[in-house]
Amino acid sequence: MQQLIIERLAADLAVLSVAAKTAHEASIHEENIPDNKYDTLSLEASYVAQGQANRAQELKRALHGYQTLTLQQFEADAAIRLTALVTLEAEDGDTRLLFIGPHEGGMKLKVDGAEVLVITAGSPLGNALIGKCVGDVVDLGKRDFEIVRLC
Repeated sequence: MQQLIIERLAADLAVLSVAAKTAHEASIHEENIPDNKYDTLSLEASYVAQGQANRAQELKRALHGYQTLTLQQFEADAAIRLTALVTLEAEDGDTRLLFIGPHEGGMKLKVDGAEVLVITAGSPLGNALIGKCVGDVVDLGKRDFEIVRLC
């Protein structure tokens, strides 16, 4: 799981770095020099470049965080905490796999054909799960899910 996240973050960072460089070059290109005070193309391009540079820094921090992350071992009766892979199951058999990580909540990964959603401990769902154990029930909006597996 950790390696998949690292690979995804590295790929996203590579794409974003190219996009940020392109946006920066566009913002300083001579064709984008304002002709008058109402010509904002260069200013808009600089905002895009800054936003992409900020996102690249976030990805670098997340990548470093996952590269240095120590995965925890979980006993059968352990409480959910950071680095847990949690399997939730609804009464109708619908299952959800969640990985509790330090960064990049919302990332979806395919592992052995199953979708795993990365969540952070500080997210509402992460908050609801932290400290719970196998057998506990968690309310996810309109449905209740039982924690059926923790690893």
